Amino acid sequence: MNLQGSSHCLLAILIITLASSALAGKILVFPVDGSHWINMKLLIEDLHHGGHEVTVVRTTSSWYVDKDSPHYRSITVTLPEAINIEDQDFFVSFLNKMLKIQKAKGTPFALMQFYWEMLTGLSNLHKQASQLVVEMFENPVLMQQLYEARYDVALIDPGLPAGVLVAHKLGLPTVFNVRWITSGEAHFFVAPSPPSYVPAAGSSLPNHMSFIERVQNMLYYGLNKFIDGFIVSPVYEELAARYFDPETSFQALLHRTDIWLIRSDFVFEFPRPTMPNIVHIGGFQCKPSKPLPADLEEFVEGSGEHGVIVMSLGTLVKGLPTEITSEIAAGFARLPQRVIWRYLGERPDNLGNNTLLVKWLPQNDLLGHPKTRAFVAHGGTNGVYESIFHGVPVVGLPLLFDQFENLLRLEVRGAAKVLDVTKLDSQSFYTAVQDVLHRPSYKDNMKRLSRIHLDKPMHPRDSAVYWIEFVMRHKGAAHLRTESYKMPWYSYYSVDVVGFLLLVVMAVGGAVIFTIHFLCLRLCRTQKSKLE
Repeated sequence: MNLQGSSHCLLAILIITLASSALAGKILVFPVDGSHWINMKLLIEDLHHGGHEVTVVRTTSSWYVDKDSPHYRSITVTLPEAINIEDQDFFVSFLNKMLKIQKAKGTPFALMQFYWEMLTGLSNLHKQASQLVVEMFENPVLMQQLYEARYDVALIDPGLPAGVLVAHKLGLPTVFNVRWITSGEAHFFVAPSPPSYVPAAGSSLPNHMSFIERVQNMLYYGLNKFIDGFIVSPVYEELAARYFDPETSFQALLHRTDIWLIRSDFVFEFPRPTMPNIVHIGGFQCKPSKPLPADLEEFVEGSGEHGVIVMSLGTLVKGLPTEITSEIAAGFARLPQRVIWRYLGERPDNLGNNTLLVKWLPQNDLLGHPKTRAFVAHGGTNGVYESIFHGVPVVGLPLLFDQFENLLRLEVRGAAKVLDVTKLDSQSFYTAVQDVLHRPSYKDNMKRLSRIHLDKPMHPRDSAVYWIEFVMRHKGAAHLRTESYKMPWYSYYSVDVVGFLLLVVMAVGGAVIFTIHFLCLRLCRTQKSKLE
């Protein structure tokens, strides 16, 4: 290469470098631990590779969020009490309680016990998480560092929404990486959700509801409003009142969010109204499968024409009670397929020779393997979308939280068979797995969902990064955000308009009746005078 060519090459590199640095920004991230972090970590990696400087706020008890990473620097905050969601043993204890309650469901006592456990746990969780705000705001050195860092945007998982208050204090535009917020599923908060055909969070209802189901749905709407208004939001409203002016409310801060990256896709979600600042990124963590480790590949290939079944209960649950796992193991032992089971509990006595127990498995790569025939799963969002991405039908064992509704949506679309874990025995489990394996409709329906899910102009991860950078470039996205949250409830629901129109109708109607009455009286008097 000659000197002139070398200079041109160096100039091009210099221009690209300067352009990249000019476009690079500083991002402050508030994640939620556990499976939520798996999603947030992918976005952080993409943003880092795009040249952005990422800072992650974590606590000393963080379970998944590492202090040191090549993709971000961290700010570690010590809390007076560890957040329950960062304690693996908490979920084991909580699951066991919930399973016992579910076994007795249908009785008034069981129902009361269920809501007592849920509401108590929810209240404690948010009280613990809210202390992150206190510890940060009461640390002037840390806050000064955050101000001086001059971040461009805050990327927040509002499942635990302490970051919303911190971002407002710093005056940052916000982007939510979200499925759940304080009031439940995010869509209900940010977009109109008619209860006539949009199932409320926790209702486990389909979108085509009978009259009785619509009554149930309305009750769940009211229950969710009650939980948010009296159990969860007051924790953060108290912080807003303490650290901001009296006119600032926590609910308003949520509504001011510029972009909502909602982890759902309408191939899975029921159709419903949406808003301009909502971007659907469901399945953004999915990717083509990679080759398996040699030992797993040998085990899978040894399955022959029967193939393999993959089972995993996600990241939060170490294991099910032994009476349940024993029934599952016995059901698996009767199958000709080989089974790869992510299992952390005590080894079942009746485990078959066809079943391999592992403490960790490459779930995405196994689901993408051509010999995988079915996925036995708890119904976590990540696993559901990976099964859709790879077209693998599901045998569902929902345990907690949104897992029941996630699997319901697959079941309604004919791509999953869902079982009640508390009523499970080896025969019912074996029958369900056989049904999914040998009835073609399950595989066909899941393959159809996969084709629709993959037919997009842009990968959801690319879409998520684009909109984060959009907010950074334009210092927010207020033009996409409705201001309806500033309206009083009677204006939002047009109660004042309807009342005004009713008064007009009544006034006009009254005037017409009065006029007719007056004319009739006058006519009668005229006729009477003529007769006289």
